[in-house]
Amino acid sequence: MRAQTITRKPRSRRRIALVTVALSMLLAMALPLTGYIAHDAGLAWAQSDDAEKEAVNPRSDYWRAVRQGTEGYSAVSGSEAGVLIQNGGENWRNVRNGPLKFVGGSLLIAVLIAILVKHLVKGKDMLDSPTGRKMTRWGGFDRALHWYVGITFIILSITGLSLLFGRALLIPLLGKEGFAAWAQLSKPVHDYLALPFIVGFALMLLIWIPRNILRSHDFAWLKSVGGLIGKDHPQAGFMNGGEKVFFWILFFGGVALMVSGFYLLFPNLGWERDSMQLSHIVHSASGLFLIAISLGHIYLGSIGVEGVLEGMVGGEVDEGFAKQHHNLWYDEVKGIAPPEESSAAPDVSGATPTT
Repeated sequence: MRAQTITRKPRSRRRIALVTVALSMLLAMALPLTGYIAHDAGLAWAQSDDAEKEAVNPRSDYWRAVRQGTEGYSAVSGSEAGVLIQNGGENWRNVRNGPLKFVGGSLLIAVLIAILVKHLVKGKDMLDSPTGRKMTRWGGFDRALHWYVGITFIILSITGLSLLFGRALLIPLLGKEGFAAWAQLSKPVHDYLALPFIVGFALMLLIWIPRNILRSHDFAWLKSVGGLIGKDHPQAGFMNGGEKVFFWILFFGGVALMVSGFYLLFPNLGWERDSMQLSHIVHSASGLFLIAISLGHIYLGSIGVEGVLEGMVGGEVDEGFAKQHHNLWYDEVKGIAPPEESSAAPDVSGATPTT
């Protein structure tokens, strides 16, 4: 009996030790769970108690009041001081990242494709009969103003497009760090160059209004699409019908661009957030549209039509260019026909051919 008693005691001790360890582990696992359940039970009790007092969750009611713009839910001073969350911000973001970028980007691509197709199919519009004799077309001030506005517009276009499409197009090329550095440069350049551009752009539009009043022959030019339809080249004065339409698109689109840009450039003048959001959409849409039509203007004025770039760089054009593209202006300068659009081109009405 003693031998049996001696052999059973170690087993009993081992069992007691194992049971103790198992209970300790269960207790250690149960304590956090018990606290979590107790916490949830307390919250549930508190919520049920609050539900008995009020029919709605007070926290939901609070954020509902915040989103509705109820006063008293923001410590910000100034305009819209009582509005912490404005629902229009989400609508603005959806429009900016949705239809604005899609339609604007598609328009730019379509214009580039149209330019490429035109150049591959028709090529450069050459002069029929160049003479070698020159006529003064653009004065020095007009040329300087044109290049000033053109260069600033190109810089603003590049920086603006970078900020609008940069995440999708530039991050894969430059990486996140490279794009961040470029964006930090683009934003201040775009902002600080805006006012100098507005001054030059507004001055150019005002000075060139008389030259771009539409005449009866301009509608004939537009009807034939500048000679693409029909055999004869349509008549044109100092500015042809296409150039005049381009000017008025620049005029009205530029007004929208400049006014909306002013709102964005000076946000501390008391504008409310909905005004800023609308201004950004108008600024981006008008900017994309002006960039698109300017691509066609740049193409036609550089490699698309012979003689155009020569006139804007040196101020003089070949007499053959004047006869072919601006025959009414040529006749006026030569005294062949009664003065036409004399008020539209005061700087060239008395010009004489130079050899």
